[in-house]
Amino acid sequence: MRESAGNAQQEFLRRRAKAMRSEPTDAELKLWQILRGKRLAGFKFKRQVPVDRYIADFVCFSRRLIIEADGSQHVDSEYDTQRDAYLRSQGFEIMRFSNYDILTNDEGVAEMILAVLDKFEYGASPLSPTPLPHGERGSNGAEGTAS
Repeated sequence: MRESAGNAQQEFLRRRAKAMRSEPTDAELKLWQILRGKRLAGFKFKRQVPVDRYIADFVCFSRRLIIEADGSQHVDSEYDTQRDAYLRSQGFEIMRFSNYDILTNDEGVAEMILAVLDKFEYGASPLSPTPLPHGERGSNGAEGTAS
């Protein structure tokens, strides 16, 4: 019985995600133009994707990065706080951008996303702590040691 309820929820999320893909907001459409077709440094993104019990606006599964385009209804949202905490517990990093920023500064938004993707590319995984900059490492590479 429980399994059929889970299947029903997954089917509902798939249908809802499909409907959301067919009716994007202006900000989602603009962000999708940046992310689609591996346009952003070759990283593959999917849009309006069910991730467990939530639907993420954009997901790069290879880097476990979720990007959200947020309207004013998301400001100080307890639901979003709980949702983000859950998704982070599943190993995702979440980036949120206001619709205003996406629509008025799409190049800046793209640069911020790329900076996070590059961080993953050059050694740090989404679940790893950020290493110290090279100038703060000792000559043997150990953190916090002096030469």
